[in-house]
Amino acid sequence: MRSFRKELHFALPTRRAFVNITPQVEAALAESGVREGLCLVNAMHITASVFINDDESGLHQDYEKWLERLAPHEPVEQYLHNRTGEDNGDAHLKRQVMGREVVVAITGGELDFGPWEQIFYGEFDGRRPKRVLIKVIGD
Repeated sequence: MRSFRKELHFALPTRRAFVNITPQVEAALAESGVREGLCLVNAMHITASVFINDDESGLHQDYEKWLERLAPHEPVEQYLHNRTGEDNGDAHLKRQVMGREVVVAITGGELDFGPWEQIFYGEFDGRRPKRVLIKVIGD
């Protein structure tokens, strides 16, 4: 069995964003040479997320509105976490809802997706460097 590791690096200029990282994951899979196995993709920061869904702008706007209703950024004083000097208590909660990682089956050297599925990086406290891990295992 082979194992392959690659990192993606982000420093998004906005506090929140959704980035389709499917092409980068597919490139890493091709680089790995694995034809049958599993691909793990996970956010390596506690205020970012990796998730699978449709690449449709209306859905992304719906996520933004929904997450802001669940955990509004302001007033920042509402979060005990922000007493540490941070202002990102909401970002931790948004990450918890959207998830840390995804695992996708690899079949015939390709990500074995259902219809419309794509992999996204969700940023909830941007404007600083963050990483996403891609780990491919298989034959």
